[in-house]
Amino acid sequence: MDERKRKRKLSNRESARRSRMRKQNHLDELSAQVAQLTKDNAEIVASVNLKTQLFLGAEAENSVLRAQAAELSHRLDSLNEIVNYVDSLRYAAVPAPTPTPTAAGGATGATTALEAADDCFMMMNNENPWSCSAFQPVMDMVMY
Repeated sequence: MDERKRKRKLSNRESARRSRMRKQNHLDELSAQVAQLTKDNAEIVASVNLKTQLFLGAEAENSVLRAQAAELSHRLDSLNEIVNYVDSLRYAAVPAPTPTPTAAGGATGATTALEAADDCFMMMNNENPWSCSAFQPVMDMVMY
């Protein structure tokens, strides 16, 4: 009977040792998994932070571009108003003045708004068109 008890105790000890080893191996695996998940989490947090910075930068750039687009739209509207004004001068039914004779017997050289606009369009090839006197009243109104 002692032999049987001794074998049983030895078997129980061996079983307990195997159980402790399995438990230790499981604990080691869980520790390794925790370390891997912690590392993965740190990489994900770094990636999220980078993406957030890139998003904020793009959002700021987008705001600047929207403001620039609004300013350019405003400028385009102003320039279209100028073009419409010049066109109205050019195509207005302005009666031509009757030339008055000068002492030399020729016309006085008086010009209509239409003729002034035509003169400005003729000199656009060589000079700054906005320096033309026909544009001056409009240019005085435009504020940039």
